[in-house]
Amino acid sequence: MLHHRLDGPADGEPLILGPSLGTSLRLWEPQLAALARTFRVLRFDLPGHGGSPTAPVATVEDLAALVLETADAAGFDAFHYAGVSIGGAIGATLALRHPGRVRSLAMVCSSARFGEPGSWHERAALVRAEGTGPLLESTAARWFAGPPRQALLDDLAAADPEGYAACCDALAGYDVRAELAAIKAPTLVVAGRDDPATPPAHARELADGIPGATLVELAGAAHLAPADQPERLTAALLAHLPATPGMRVRREVLGDAHVDRAVARTTPFTRDFQDFITRYAWGEIWTRPGLDRRTRSCVTLTALVAGGHLEELAMHVRAALRNGLTPDEIGEVLLQSAVYCGVPAANAAFAVAQRVLSEE
Repeated sequence: MLHHRLDGPADGEPLILGPSLGTSLRLWEPQLAALARTFRVLRFDLPGHGGSPTAPVATVEDLAALVLETADAAGFDAFHYAGVSIGGAIGATLALRHPGRVRSLAMVCSSARFGEPGSWHERAALVRAEGTGPLLESTAARWFAGPPRQALLDDLAAADPEGYAACCDALAGYDVRAELAAIKAPTLVVAGRDDPATPPAHARELADGIPGATLVELAGAAHLAPADQPERLTAALLAHLPATPGMRVRREVLGDAHVDRAVARTTPFTRDFQDFITRYAWGEIWTRPGLDRRTRSCVTLTALVAGGHLEELAMHVRAALRNGLTPDEIGEVLLQSAVYCGVPAANAAFAVAQRVLSEE
């Protein structure tokens, strides 16, 4: 079994995060807080990396078997999976060999084939002879487009040579190009535009080959996108992973396009507010059984007219249509608001609603 850590609510949906070669489970630390709010997150170390002992592995299938053993020990039956580089290869292998276990897949800076086998065998031989020290300088240039994270380079320096070399040999034999169409799990493919190890062409091959896959390219990211572009990668993962009850209702009422734009604009400054409105406004209030969504739309429209919140009003006119109100019924709500909120407020509201209804 692999060394691993569990974070997040015990009843959260299982999510496994796989690291890149030479790193440890702390590669995912920038994403952990956001993901562990909802998911039961399992991060693991590759054999000979971090806290995992070296194990006799020869193929990526062997690594996938160790991940399944670890998932079983954590009580994970079916799970979502996201992995970087070799971590993504493990995820693809799990999705192919054990499709019933993988609910969704994210492959970050990964590939269907990581170059010629000979280069991997050469690297394995070098590390077995001299350790990982000779790799540090060249690896830093591949891993980071921005400032290096010294902790991750320390992971590489501390990796057991045999464990690292065994993973190199496993990558030498990995090639799922002919099998991509058999991956049925909903899949997100993320590329770093500045990644010299798995350039965007590798990601496009994955996205073109996996049915229905979504492709996201991150500017300013090299091979370790979780470190180079942590917020943008987190947003991409949250948009891909299944919604919480609040997010599901938010999408149903406001539409995927609006919510995707809001998620993409999330910053460290606004992240907690986005989480707040998703959990409380959409997860607690809009899901209460006391009023149906049509009625809640009527109440919301009236409140927004009273407060003069015209930008929000436009959004909720569209939401009212999604909730089943007709244009005539929306007009009746605004007419009622004219009596109790004032004619000037209703006049502005009618102008906003007319524009939205014309667009729709």
